[in-house]
Amino acid sequence: MPEGIPLLVVVGTRPDAVKMAPVVRALRSDPAFAPVLVATAQHREMLDQVLRLFDLQPDLDLNVMRPRQTLTDVTVRTLEGLDRVVRTVQPAMVLVQGDAAPSFCGALAAFYHRIPIAHVEAGLRTYEKYRPFPEEMYRHMTGVLADLHFAPTPRARQNLLREGVAPERIHVTGNTVIDALLWIAPHWLGEDRVVRLRPGSRMVLVTAHRRESWGEPLRGICEALRRLVDRFPDVEIVFPVHRNPVVREVVGAVLGGCDRVHVIEPPDYGPFVALERRAYLILTDSGGVQEEAPTFGTPVLVLRETTERPEGIEAGVAKLVGTDPDRIVTEAARLLTDPVAHARMAHATNPYGDGRAAERIRKILRVYFGLSNSLPEPFEPEAAPQNLFPSGFVESKGSP
Repeated sequence: MPEGIPLLVVVGTRPDAVKMAPVVRALRSDPAFAPVLVATAQHREMLDQVLRLFDLQPDLDLNVMRPRQTLTDVTVRTLEGLDRVVRTVQPAMVLVQGDAAPSFCGALAAFYHRIPIAHVEAGLRTYEKYRPFPEEMYRHMTGVLADLHFAPTPRARQNLLREGVAPERIHVTGNTVIDALLWIAPHWLGEDRVVRLRPGSRMVLVTAHRRESWGEPLRGICEALRRLVDRFPDVEIVFPVHRNPVVREVVGAVLGGCDRVHVIEPPDYGPFVALERRAYLILTDSGGVQEEAPTFGTPVLVLRETTERPEGIEAGVAKLVGTDPDRIVTEAARLLTDPVAHARMAHATNPYGDGRAAERIRKILRVYFGLSNSLPEPFEPEAAPQNLFPSGFVESKGSP
C-alpha cells in the first residue's frame, strides 16, 4: 500500500462513482493520503463505465450485483463485503457518498470497527420516510453515524444543525457532481453518437426509475410522454431506460413503437451529459440530474412529489410536477409554447456548486488529520459563477 494516511472510499452506484471520482482524484494528488477505492458494484455496468471515464480503477471490487436483487440482498452482501474490507485495510477513515445502500453499509461497517466516517453530500432531506424510498432513510442513518459531514449547500448544513450535529463537524463544500460535470462536459460536445434527431426538433430528455414511481406512477409518466409527442410535432423524446426489469416492462408496454420517442439503453456518463446540454427540457426523478441541468440552462420538471434538493426549485431552474399525467403535460406544454417561461427557467444559474468541492474536501481532511490549520472558505451559492462554462459553450436548444 502507498505511504500516506489510508482512507477507504466506497462507491457502488453510478451516482456514487460520478460524485466520488473528483474526491478520489484530489486525494490521490496529495502525497499525505493513500485512498483505497472499493467498488461494491451494486450497479455493475453503469459503475464501471463511469470509473473508466475518470481513469479510476477500483483497488477492491465486491461485485454484489445479482439479477432482481432485493434491498435486503444488497444490504446483507454489501455490509458483509465491506466488513471484510475494513478489517483488511484498517483505514484511518471511511468516506461514503450520498444516499444509496453503499453509503449506509459503508458507514455501518466503519462504525462497527470504531473508525471515523466522512459523509460526502450530507444533510439532504425531505423528512418523508418513504420519499424517496429507500434513499431518505439511508442518508438519515448515514448522517447519524458520520463524524464529518460534507454538506453541499447551506440549506443542507441547516438540516444537520437542526438534527443536533455539532457545527464544527459540518463543512459546506458544494456538490462534487459539479466538479465531475466541469471535468467531463467539454469532451462531449454532441449527442449524435447516442441518438440522431431530426433537424430542427426540440429534444425532451426523460429519466424515471425511483422505486416510489414503480407501477402506476411510472405508467402515468409514460402516458404523458405519448400525449406530448402527439401534441407537439417538433418534439422528440429521448428516454434512457434504467436496466431494472420492473421499469423496463412498464416503459415498453406504454411507449413501445411510439413515434418520436427514443427508448434507449442508458448511455455512458459523458454522452448523457451531452444529452442534458442539448435538451430543450428535462423531465426527471433523478437527484443528480436536478443538480447538473442548471449548469447548461436546461429547465427541469421533477417527476416527484417532493425533493431533497429544493435549492433548484427556489432558484427557479426546476419545478416539482409529480407523476400525474395531466399535470406533467400542462407544465411541459407551458415551457414548449411560451418562450418567456422557458427563458425564465433557463438562466444557467446553478445553486449546487462551483467546481471546487473536491479540493475543499481534501483541505478539510488535512485539517482533520492535523496536517494543516487552515480550513477552506465554504461554498456560497450567491458567490458562485452565473455560468460555469465559457461563452458560447452552450449551443442553441431550438425555439418553438
